[in-house]
Amino acid sequence: MNAIAEVRPIEPPATRAPAAPIVREGVFEIPGGLALHHGGRLSAVRVAWRMVGAPNAPLICALGGISASRWVCLSESPRRSWWSEIAGPGRALDTERCRVLSFDYLGGDGETTGPQRAERFPSVSTYDQAEVLARLLEHLGVGALRAIAGGSYGGMVALAFGERFPERVGQLIVLCATDHPHPLATAWRSVQRDIVRLGIETGRPAEALALARRLAMPTYRSAEEFGARFAGPAVFEQGRARLPVERYLAARGADYAARHSPEAFLCLSESIDLHRVEAGRICVPSTVVAVREDLLVPLSEVRGLVARLHCARLHEISSIYGHDAFLKESQQLRAVFAPALEDLP
Repeated sequence: MNAIAEVRPIEPPATRAPAAPIVREGVFEIPGGLALHHGGRLSAVRVAWRMVGAPNAPLICALGGISASRWVCLSESPRRSWWSEIAGPGRALDTERCRVLSFDYLGGDGETTGPQRAERFPSVSTYDQAEVLARLLEHLGVGALRAIAGGSYGGMVALAFGERFPERVGQLIVLCATDHPHPLATAWRSVQRDIVRLGIETGRPAEALALARRLAMPTYRSAEEFGARFAGPAVFEQGRARLPVERYLAARGADYAARHSPEAFLCLSESIDLHRVEAGRICVPSTVVAVREDLLVPLSEVRGLVARLHCARLHEISSIYGHDAFLKESQQLRAVFAPALEDLP
């Protein structure tokens, strides 16, 4: 039976003496390669993974957006850890009570197999990412995950895994994702991909990727946040007016282009828009989080997903961070994660 719940932040738990987290990581090769959902085959697939947490604790897989990596938390550089506000000692995903596993996406920028520079990589499905995770669990000798916590693209992968491998996961925690992309979000992403393709064709791929990221940034956040941060006047420099929001977008675009490749962006952005799973076939108990201000995954779409799932609970939250709330709202997500993971030791 599906239910809707309003979420209010809860107080963090009392301070405990932290257990020393154990970090394991490695790279393994999938024997025989991998046949892909949309056709084609990769003859050799390497998968880079990382696990952080208390020894022998329940295992939870954490998956983020297309820019995320296996570095979920507790890296040498805070900038490298994409979910450090949510995962770690004493946080919503508490590495003193569980182990957090992740991997670099197939087709992405990490050490898992992906496109080389100027190379056309085959189309990758969220089902392919789910298959990679299943192979990783086999490699690690893990029968089943306690849960998958996935945000944005990671939530799509969680749903694909729940459909294909229900016996291998106890629960899905799906944030800012649904069973298919909204056409308006696809429209925005398709323009971004065309910008990047044009940049590759004209010999300016990094500039094009930066511009595509600049176009994407307003879709990740909310009108309220932009209004509060960037309402100041223009500054004239070298005869040109520069507005506060332009400086922000330019900085975010340049930073993204310095850390990511155009080819990986094209592969995983397309994978979002190819995403389709059969929600009616997913029987894994699911906790689903919708953000009312999310422009990319509208509330109505998430409500529809929950109606199609067999056993789901919907949490609706508000956040000035919009779609990026799954990265930023540590206290609101603590309130969501706590009941979902209440039986952890």
